[in-house]
Amino acid sequence: MKFLDEARVYVKSGAGGAGCVSFRREKFIEFGGPDGGDGGRGGDVVALCVEGLNTLIDYRYQQHFTAKTGGHGMGKTRAGAKGADSVLKLPVGTQIFEDGHLLADLTEAGQSVRLARGGNGGFGNAHFKSSTNRAPRRANPGEPGEERTVTLRLKLIADAGLVGLPNAGKSTFLSAVSAARPKIADYPFTTLDPQLGVVGIDGAEFVLADIPGLIEGAHQGLGLGDRFLGHIERCRVLLHLVDAGRENAGEAYKTVRAELEAYGEGLAEKPEIVALSKIDAVDAETLKAQIARLERAAKRKPLTVSAVTRENLDTVLRALLAEIEVATQKIREPEWQK
Repeated sequence: MKFLDEARVYVKSGAGGAGCVSFRREKFIEFGGPDGGDGGRGGDVVALCVEGLNTLIDYRYQQHFTAKTGGHGMGKTRAGAKGADSVLKLPVGTQIFEDGHLLADLTEAGQSVRLARGGNGGFGNAHFKSSTNRAPRRANPGEPGEERTVTLRLKLIADAGLVGLPNAGKSTFLSAVSAARPKIADYPFTTLDPQLGVVGIDGAEFVLADIPGLIEGAHQGLGLGDRFLGHIERCRVLLHLVDAGRENAGEAYKTVRAELEAYGEGLAEKPEIVALSKIDAVDAETLKAQIARLERAAKRKPLTVSAVTRENLDTVLRALLAEIEVATQKIREPEWQK
């Protein structure tokens, strides 16, 4: 399934049904009086967060959503039926914007928000009966529905996120620790869309997100970096992979960190695990030098890992799981305990 993380749609709720002008007509009842029923309310347009979706691709091919008009009132004071709603099924993590303003952030399956309210039905002539007007011949039309254009923006929800320069081994790492099968090749920007994988370690599971590699200027949109960075905003911890085969691992680390800080949204403040990847591709002397360069840049001793030989994979995953558990505990703690 093709990945799409942003779409623009037009929504319009249903108009209310018209009220009815009717009079009771039965044998032996000469003056039956008005009995026109009210019109039904128009259908709403509702956004519903559902499980099992991870893309907005459906909204590339259909951008207009209109709810049904309410039923018209009828004689014998019968009210019209409510118009059918139009439901937009959206993946978990979808944000809804209108003119740059956030209308809703759907973070859990089952959440819903009404985007456009259906118009009220019109009153039938029975509603206008009074002591001075015994036979009103007026009824109201239904109210028109609301219409608006909204932007849907998907931000993946994962426990941990992979970051690094292009060709840093992120997709290989994801494929080695989960059932995800991203495209893997020895050239930059092999990964063009964010990928998710479920990782299991020591009886626990967490979701790991892989985004395409970041380049200098990513926070300004170069290489679509600003779009990709949005997908790790919700992650609780970042795994920063640096290719051991690069000329200077420390400079590579600083490049990505600068982009995280420039992008904002709290990415630079997230807990970070730093690891030197592809250690199977360099000799022991080069590896030692790269570890020293990366340690100076990151101000911490980095982990080392090879997804190909699976060396130290469990060590990295346990470090990620520990940070996720700490972050989860902080979320659950009441404010007075923090």
